[in-house]
Amino acid sequence: MNDVRRAAPALEVRGLDVYYGHSHALQGVDLTLDSGVFSVVGRNGMGKTTLCKTIMGLLRASGGSVRVRGEDITRLSPARIAQAGVGYVPQGRRLWRSLSVDEHLQLAAGMRRGAWSIDRIYETFPRLAERKDHGGGQLSGGEQQMLAISRALLTNPQLLIMDEPTEGLAPVIVAQVEDMLVRLGEDGDMSVLVIEQNIGVATAISKNVAIMVNGRVNRIIDSARLAADRELQQRLLGVGVHGAEPELDIAAADARAETRPAQPRAPSAAPVRVYISNPTLPTRWSQPIPIARIENAARTLSSGVARIEDAARQKRQAGAGVQSASGPPVVLVVGTLDTKGEELRFIRDVIAGQGLRTRLVDVSTSGKLSTCDVSAQEIALNHGRGGSSVFGADRGTSVSAMADAFANWLRRQGNIAGIISAGGSGGASLVAPGMRALPVGVPKLIISSVASGDVGPYVGPADITMMYSVTDVQGLNSISRAVLANGANAIAGMVKARLDNQAANERRAPADLPAVGITMFGVTTPAVQKIAADLRNDFECLVFHATGVGGRSMEKLVDSGMLAGVIDLTTTEVCDLLMGGVFPATEDRFGAIIRSRVPFIGSVGALDMVNFGAPDTIPEHYRQRKFHVHNPQVTLMRTTPEENDRIGRWIGDKLNRMDGSVRFFLPEGGVSALDAPGQPFWDPEADAALFTALERSVRQTGNRQLIRIKRHINEPEFASAIVNALRPLVGRPGTRRKVAR
Repeated sequence: MNDVRRAAPALEVRGLDVYYGHSHALQGVDLTLDSGVFSVVGRNGMGKTTLCKTIMGLLRASGGSVRVRGEDITRLSPARIAQAGVGYVPQGRRLWRSLSVDEHLQLAAGMRRGAWSIDRIYETFPRLAERKDHGGGQLSGGEQQMLAISRALLTNPQLLIMDEPTEGLAPVIVAQVEDMLVRLGEDGDMSVLVIEQNIGVATAISKNVAIMVNGRVNRIIDSARLAADRELQQRLLGVGVHGAEPELDIAAADARAETRPAQPRAPSAAPVRVYISNPTLPTRWSQPIPIARIENAARTLSSGVARIEDAARQKRQAGAGVQSASGPPVVLVVGTLDTKGEELRFIRDVIAGQGLRTRLVDVSTSGKLSTCDVSAQEIALNHGRGGSSVFGADRGTSVSAMADAFANWLRRQGNIAGIISAGGSGGASLVAPGMRALPVGVPKLIISSVASGDVGPYVGPADITMMYSVTDVQGLNSISRAVLANGANAIAGMVKARLDNQAANERRAPADLPAVGITMFGVTTPAVQKIAADLRNDFECLVFHATGVGGRSMEKLVDSGMLAGVIDLTTTEVCDLLMGGVFPATEDRFGAIIRSRVPFIGSVGALDMVNFGAPDTIPEHYRQRKFHVHNPQVTLMRTTPEENDRIGRWIGDKLNRMDGSVRFFLPEGGVSALDAPGQPFWDPEADAALFTALERSVRQTGNRQLIRIKRHINEPEFASAIVNALRPLVGRPGTRRKVAR
């Protein structure tokens, strides 16, 4: 019986009739959703919301049937339908004004077990985490929609019904919801029926689109065809021009569409928000328009549509460091034009002199208008809370908000060949987060007066180049001209070389090996060498030194989509994070694995040690512990059973959040070269505490497994077990393996 249910369509609607009094709202609707995401579009009043309510049991059908996974739910109550695994995001949100965000989520969380948890909701929608104690009536429209979507996801449904999920959302949030829907379709665990007015979203998330006309499913059409033909959109849906034809000859329209070739259109990542910088015609005495007024006058266009398989392809291309084309490659020159305009324009002119296209982008927070290609006001509109939150009295808050807005804007650009900025500490802090969000390989350069000091907070795990400005970036002089010209020519050279290499690679079309990230420390080197040697014919092995920034760099590549799998053999950075060592991870350690669901092989390499500097730098409260002097500048401290218990629970919590394939290995013979019989850190009791904590905290499934190996971590047999576990998870080189959950 279970096999029959799994083979049945996620949703099957047959001959559905619904009346409002004497009005025949749904007229024999037939619709089948086998799996994935399916969109339904239509004009207002065509019966789309009525269809949703009838499926959910909120309206009684006069005839026909509704089946979910083969089970007839036509006559069930809404509560029974929800318990059967159908989730619902209603139009209009339908939240309780008096309940907080967290209370909404707690109410929904216990219905059905599954991958969606409250923690995952807060990771997906960070804004809800910030507002978790606010009531439903205190949220903005976009926040309310996020909460309505989250409430439905927490029921972990087999079938999710979403009625206008992007209605009233800012463009940044629309893109986030669209990306989430595409990922739900790719994962395959949840089927989604989306009712959507935005043609761009509807065609981007679904391979086929159903069009409702006068209470019937008039046709199911290929989304690429619908997206490419504006005239067909207007005829069927009344979009694209101001006047819609009242009566449609559908068959004739379809015949004309078949004989007319579709005009190709450049895809973009999300619906386009169109802003009018001057809602009223300006005069010579006009003052700058308030940003709130610009936002109120904006509208959303459903342009730049990509099919779901195209979206996946573009994501893979971005992961390989190749920007999807939305115009010729361009070099961004970014900075605060209100104070650094002369210098930034000088840089732009030098780059343009090399024959490259440039865009001058203003990220100043003063609110002053500057002549540029992308204004600060336009950038500010990409902030999650709108542009008005960027320009405030507190400079620190404004800088932080503008940095977030710029990073959001930058993620939406598809033709960035390189990016350069010049300024002081404030300017560097404005552009660096956005640069870090770009894929590894895109040239990034910051010219700044802070570049001669600790640049770690600006560079992080990214490949950002920082150049010391010598004099302050404050006006042009003989020194600044030379330094700025060097920086401009450097970025131009990097961009030209990269574009030439990409063109040559496309001509050669090489069969590149998929890349695998491996973490290593000196005390786990033999294992990593054996693993890399065994994999070298099938994979490109990228080894990262587990010194805090090494793990972050590896996860940066995971976030960029550049790794096919991860062998996180050496997780020692967690020790330094929890115990105060000098090579700490961040709280986001393993976060990229959680977000990307990339196949993950992990282990407990070097979790027997905390790293400190020279002996005289060790904190006083650790002075009586067991130490090993690795060299005059590095002193290692053995972890205790209590500390290992804490480490195991911390890692276990992270493993539980991973929805991709996970294999985590426990070497019973020792976790590092120093943790072996006769070695200074040999402590079976401490290792046992670590293993027990992991086994107690990790929720093991068929896809998330802890594996004990009766070997030392550096023994060849342990390395072979790692290699044998990786191959079936990643698949054959050159193939794209769908992640199972």
